Amino acid sequence: MRKLFIFIFRIRAFLVFLLLEGVSIYLLYRSNTYHSAAFYQSSNYYVGRVLEIQSQVADYFRLTEVNQGLAQENARLRAQITHLQEQELNDSLGTARDSVFANLASGNPRDSLLAPLDSLGPMVFTYHPARVTSNSVRGLNNHLALNVGSDAGIQPGMGVLTANGIVGRVKAVSRHYATVTSLLHSQTLISVKLKRNKSLGSIRWDTEDPKTASLHYIPLSEKIYKGDSVVTSGAGGIYPPGILVGRVVRVQKELDKSFYTILVRLSVDFEKLSYVYVVENKRKPELDSLLIQSGITEGNE
Repeated sequence: MRKLFIFIFRIRAFLVFLLLEGVSIYLLYRSNTYHSAAFYQSSNYYVGRVLEIQSQVADYFRLTEVNQGLAQENARLRAQITHLQEQELNDSLGTARDSVFANLASGNPRDSLLAPLDSLGPMVFTYHPARVTSNSVRGLNNHLALNVGSDAGIQPGMGVLTANGIVGRVKAVSRHYATVTSLLHSQTLISVKLKRNKSLGSIRWDTEDPKTASLHYIPLSEKIYKGDSVVTSGAGGIYPPGILVGRVVRVQKELDKSFYTILVRLSVDFEKLSYVYVVENKRKPELDSLLIQSGITEGNE
């Protein structure tokens, strides 16, 4: 403590100079409008920059939380879109539209916005967001691992997709994790159709290229064009109908075959998977029970 006082005593002249300098600058800015405005403008700029950097750093460490929130919101929106599409396929939107128009006529615009979803009944398909913890694309039989399991309602047999298209099917689950048989698997066979002419076929990954797959069982009597969209058929109840799988990039006719040889570019980039959605069909147990009673065994979707 004594040494500190000695040090301060030695530099007392410099400290007095700093004090007087501070007082003079304060008086200058208080008594001069120009200098005062320049000071506040500069201080606002630097304070703003510091606060901006602080906000960017805080946002960076919140990215995981933000991504999870966005994934959950997207899952809810996808469920609503699928629900509306299902109702359109069943020609059940007439009542909902009548309800909307009635609410608009009665002066309740808010009710008219809520009426479609409320009047269409319970959702058949729901979506569970999940993060991909591991993924393989170079093997013959590829799999994924997800950070959700039975505690989140995930069960074997559920479909997995992204905003861009089909990913695969849940193979096994534990309490907190699930493994997925990828579409890039030699035993995966997915029922699909051509969006333009509704021709039914099956997608199988037999190209050894993670970006493409083959479309099988499209008869030569059908008209197929490069660029045609390939979507899920909805058969088996694993995936909602109309989910994009890919687009036709090559069509060949072979004399000794009654079906086209079709190459499809997949809509999902399997090398960049990060977040996916696990699809739950609320009516799948009922459908499976009916198939068992009818003596029909379900294969791959």
